[in-house]
Amino acid sequence: MADSTLPARPAGPARRDQPRRIRQRLGSIGAHGFLVVASILLAGPFLWELLTSFKSLTESVQVPPTWLPSSWHLSNYTAVFDAIPFRTELSNSVINAVARTVAQLLFCSMSAFAFAWLKFPGRNVVFALFLSVLLVPSQLLVIPQYQIMQDLHLLNTIPALFLPGMFSAFGTFLLRQFFLALPPELHEAARLDGAGPIRIYWSIMLPLAKPGLVALGLLTMIWSWNDLLWPLIVNNDPGKMTLSVGIANLQGVYLTNYPVLMAGALMATLPLIIVFVVMQRRVVEGIALTGTKG
Repeated sequence: MADSTLPARPAGPARRDQPRRIRQRLGSIGAHGFLVVASILLAGPFLWELLTSFKSLTESVQVPPTWLPSSWHLSNYTAVFDAIPFRTELSNSVINAVARTVAQLLFCSMSAFAFAWLKFPGRNVVFALFLSVLLVPSQLLVIPQYQIMQDLHLLNTIPALFLPGMFSAFGTFLLRQFFLALPPELHEAARLDGAGPIRIYWSIMLPLAKPGLVALGLLTMIWSWNDLLWPLIVNNDPGKMTLSVGIANLQGVYLTNYPVLMAGALMATLPLIIVFVVMQRRVVEGIALTGTKG
């Protein structure tokens, strides 16, 4: 009787790919689990700040602490306006942040375009000197900058808040990397058509660098909005203070009203949250595209 045993079939593609799919799924589950835990850890302090802003002073310092307030005190938010000139400090912060941001976008993009596309003797040496500024702690520049503001008779004025922050080596480096990632054929084609460096910069390269400009603009706005040391040093006039200084002044010497402090901090953070939510897609795109070419 003939042997009727059939030859074994080779494993199909689906069976061969099954272990790889299992590993990918486990890796995806692990990554999402890590992100969930990290999100909870990062959101915990913000949630505590939000809930504390509705507590009473006694409840905010009691031991053991409680997450939820026993009664919700909305008066803590109105107390912020009584404790500090919130509207004046808010307008000063807006002027400071907008002036710094616009100036940095203009000056840093111009210098970045020059370092990326213009050829001149010593370009790499000058750019290395630019980058060396990043190695100097900003605190070391406070005294020279203060003396310059004093010599210009700008102390206790609004321009003194934003003049030293109108340019940054980091912004030049960030935008230079973005300009280098753009196709060089655009620059060559514009140059062959008779366009000068200013025309190429303003009409061609700058519109294409919009994601990088948005990323730098948001970073500059955050740094300017949260800056505490320089406005505290250069201004003694309460009418010229920024919101970060005003929130810091809510802390008392012997007793701090933490619910009012948390309410003020949340109100000061709200404009940045709105700006970030609106520009989030552009920021992620700009950071992803920056630095693809050295």
